[in-house]
Amino acid sequence: QVHLVESGGGLVQAGGSLRLSCAASGRTGYAMGWFRQAPGKERDIVAAISMNDGRSTWYASSVTGRFTISRDNPMKTVDLQMNNLKPEDTAVYYCAAARMVYMGTKLGDYQFWGQGTQVTVSS
Repeated sequence: QVHLVESGGGLVQAGGSLRLSCAASGRTGYAMGWFRQAPGKERDIVAAISMNDGRSTWYASSVTGRFTISRDNPMKTVDLQMNNLKPEDTAVYYCAAARMVYMGTKLGDYQFWGQGTQVTVSS
């Protein structure tokens, strides 16, 4: 089992930056991902990082070049650095862990979820 807790959300103006952090407890080393869900919309993957050493990463086209995912295994954290934020980035952001894949790029790859943290970008 894995317990995930997100932090770092908040209100920021367009063009600003936020850094989200996901703290994991229990078994770690799984592939990890960040998702987001805006009101009335589906939960979509934003970024993913491979299991263990985090050698591989993946980003949704909408955030490529602006967001960076990283992991610190000794600290058991996975961060999402978000730069040049846009109003359309407004959503609840979720951290998730996938135990059966090297790196998950689909919702169904993930078994464990955090409670989410709100990110609001004002124009």
